[in-house]
Amino acid sequence: MNAAAQFERVSQVFGDFTAVDSIDLSIAPGKLTTLLGPSGCGKTTSLRMLAGYTAPTSGRILIDGVDSTRTPPEKRGLGMVFQSYALFPHMTVADNVGYGLKLRGLTKGERQERVAESLDLVGLGHLSGSRPRTLSGGQQQRVALARAIAIRPKLLLLDEPLSNLDARLRVQMRAEIRRIQSETGLTVVLVTHDQDEALEMSDDMVLMRAGRIMQQGSPTEVFGAPANRFVADFLGYENFLTTADGGLVTVRPEHLEVSADSAATRSGGLALHGTVMDVAYRGVDLLVTVTVVDASGERVRLVSDVRADGRATVTPGDDVIVSAPETRLVSLPDETSSTLEPRDTDSSLAG
Repeated sequence: MNAAAQFERVSQVFGDFTAVDSIDLSIAPGKLTTLLGPSGCGKTTSLRMLAGYTAPTSGRILIDGVDSTRTPPEKRGLGMVFQSYALFPHMTVADNVGYGLKLRGLTKGERQERVAESLDLVGLGHLSGSRPRTLSGGQQQRVALARAIAIRPKLLLLDEPLSNLDARLRVQMRAEIRRIQSETGLTVVLVTHDQDEALEMSDDMVLMRAGRIMQQGSPTEVFGAPANRFVADFLGYENFLTTADGGLVTVRPEHLEVSADSAATRSGGLALHGTVMDVAYRGVDLLVTVTVVDASGERVRLVSDVRADGRATVTPGDDVIVSAPETRLVSLPDETSSTLEPRDTDSSLAG
């Protein structure tokens, strides 16, 4: 199956700053791909190059197998939704959604039919005559989606589309975007810095750092087998230990057990003596911070996230056993500074 879009050794350099560093990336058709990473990692710059708003310094971008590196945005057949939604305040919802169709020369009847279909898809058919200022943030987001979908784009590009919504609306819109993508079969590329958003919505995750791709794969592949410490840390593994043979392992807080009972020591897996430094009650769970000495002799801080049962079984100062089964330990490969060394970044350029 041909890629819907492809980056071939693409770089973007602003002066002496490299925002995107010679990446190869394939976007699968009919799937939702997220570009994920911290501010300044290059994800927004990559999206803008795909959209045609920024030309690569080097490399090629193919859309449907055609070299589109120098094709202007309006000729790429892509739909895009920005953080700000960019709705025209003087136009009705229907006119906003139909604006791109008018530019493409569709007849009035064709425009009306396509606008109605698109608004129905996002559940806003009853607001077609409203003005954007009368809509909630979530409704404006849906109008922007409907406008992008109405032109029947080859790809739908979403640049942090949920960042301006409150937490409850963000969760609702994740499900809404996923539903729309599934129902239409659109190829969607979504930029986000939110790991939960990416894990919940993605068919394919592309995790970036300092202009480079650290790992690409399905959420279960990436989450279950992080390629390096940066990926593991970004996805919330948090606990890192050096083994007796100099290797590196990580374990998620929810898989780490803390017990004051020395009988809890496991045969196999992880079992270390430690001292409780802090216990934080968060309603449904407890965060227990423990310091231990790992096999390399280094003093390490570990965090355990356990379900709260109304009271903590350990308190600061307690001597405890920190343990995890071998199946919960994730071995990480050796890393070199040349692969993962961060550079100074400017988030206004790189995104």
